[in-house]
Amino acid sequence: MTTPPAPGEGPTRPVSVSLHEGTIAALRERTGKRGMSAYVEALIQRQLERERVRELIEDAEAEHGPVDPAAVEAKRAILRGDSAGSADAA
Repeated sequence: MTTPPAPGEGPTRPVSVSLHEGTIAALRERTGKRGMSAYVEALIQRQLERERVRELIEDAEAEHGPVDPAAVEAKRAILRGDSAGSADAA
């Protein structure tokens, strides 16, 4: 049995989707007519990645319990370079 290609891999092929006229107009304004497919492809890949990350977080929380919000904020402070982030929070 062949494994299907991962998102962003494999040949491209046309599909039909239905979008509201306003969405199409905004998309064309942002991308031009010829850039729509690449833009939509990137959006879908990003959404799939977000959903997979959410699934990984849910799996980790099911196994290890919920994340401590204070610990998350301390890590964010370190990433921002805030001096308020303590070294022991890493």
